[in-house]
Amino acid sequence: MPKRAGMEDAVLTEAVLESSRDLDRRSVAEILGAIHAEDRAAFEAVGRVLPAAVEAVEILTLVLAGGGRWFNVGAGTSGRMGVVDAAEIPPTFGYPPDRVQAILAGGLDALARAVEGAEDRGDEARRELRARGLVPGDAVLAISASGRTPFALAALDEARAVGARRIALCCDPGSPLAERAELVIAPVVGPEVIAGSTRMKGGLAQKMVLHLLSTAVMVKLGRVEGNLMTHMLPASRKLRRRAVLLVASLAGLPEPEAERLLDLHRGSIQDAVQSARRPARSEP
Repeated sequence: MPKRAGMEDAVLTEAVLESSRDLDRRSVAEILGAIHAEDRAAFEAVGRVLPAAVEAVEILTLVLAGGGRWFNVGAGTSGRMGVVDAAEIPPTFGYPPDRVQAILAGGLDALARAVEGAEDRGDEARRELRARGLVPGDAVLAISASGRTPFALAALDEARAVGARRIALCCDPGSPLAERAELVIAPVVGPEVIAGSTRMKGGLAQKMVLHLLSTAVMVKLGRVEGNLMTHMLPASRKLRRRAVLLVASLAGLPEPEAERLLDLHRGSIQDAVQSARRPARSEP
């Protein structure tokens, strides 16, 4: 993607929002109102990049269906978003945790506390992908609000070297990250209420895109029936109750019978439903 004339060194995510220059002199209600009003920009920006998200879903679905893996790679807020979304896929959709993974600059310690300088360690991103055995059949989704984070850039460079699929999620379509990807999802959210604080609109837009991608991919892989989570893992009392209700609803059974089938199939909602739907002579 060509650079914009005269903007080679400009960083969209560092721009100053003129309407919030007096933020420190406002009341709490006014501060919250300003933040909330700007959050609409994230929603609208994501809406504008839905066509690119469609392409990403197609790529990621093909990768996973073919036995490959999907890696979310990023630093700071962007990396944490990638970790959270990957972590929620196994319990929600019953999908193996090794198939959708996350790599966070600074490691898991960086989830709870910032690891200063970790985002600049591009070599660590390369080493981590190599340690996990990145191959051509995999996909790397590099996440960086500015599109200039060395850790995310190095991840795409490693993916290119290996021949893996390369997707960028950033908030600047003219950034280096966008230039190194084969597909770019770039919701342009505009300046933050607090200049440069991309954990705000930038982070919100990235979170929206990630759950769009992961949800749509899991639907296309058959992990949902209708709009019901038929592959979720009933690992708590609340989820166990939900699983019983799902089996009862999908199979048209009274709850006690749904619970019996769920027990018989060791908590597998889809197996319990399939068992109930088989002809009577095939019932266990």
